[in-house]
Amino acid sequence: MTKLSVNINKIATLRNARGGDVPSVTQVALDLERFGAQGITIHPRPDERHITRKDVYDLKPLVTTEFNIEGNPHRPFIDMVLDVKPEQVTLVPDADDAITSNAGWDCEKNLDFLKSVISEFKNAGIRTSIFLDPNPDMVQFAAETGADRIELYTEAYAKHYPENKEMAIESYFKTAVAATEYGLGINAGHDLSLDNLKYFADNIPNLLEVSIGHALISEALYLGLENTVQAYIKRLAKW
Repeated sequence: MTKLSVNINKIATLRNARGGDVPSVTQVALDLERFGAQGITIHPRPDERHITRKDVYDLKPLVTTEFNIEGNPHRPFIDMVLDVKPEQVTLVPDADDAITSNAGWDCEKNLDFLKSVISEFKNAGIRTSIFLDPNPDMVQFAAETGADRIELYTEAYAKHYPENKEMAIESYFKTAVAATEYGLGINAGHDLSLDNLKYFADNIPNLLEVSIGHALISEALYLGLENTVQAYIKRLAKW
């Protein structure tokens, strides 16, 4: 079964809008696990506009499922991840001022850099994943970085799903097939929702994990957090 990792950045955004500790990032993480989530994802940025460094350290001893830290591998980020030692680090090439992640890695152009960074994480026993656009030609270079997995950047899929789901998923399927041939695990994330997740999960081979935040938290405003997590898990179930 594909695992559900919930990105809790939006919880931190809501907390930071008012100050204090309501809603509590740590309590929501514990509740998400209790409701059935199989992982917790955070994406700390240098300006700490949502997840803070303190959150990273507060969450580490509490998360009992998979702890996944995403981010652009600048030196301070690398050092923090090496110190915290999550189960997985996902490398994302977003600019410091980006509203959200908006592109995958050019692994060919950044091959030497990624090799160096990934070797540090792997030497520390941390599983590595790299954010990748749905481009089968890039998979060979992703494998050469030494990464364990790729995370398919699914914004384009979500955008085109309502008009033509077969067309929307085609490049993702081809990239997943190539990744499997190169021995890479497959994760996915960005703009996946209750509407589009099942078709994606049913048609992407060897999909190990999805990381979902914005849609899940937004849907929880109407459905409640526990019901929403359970609805996502049902979308991912194979029967």
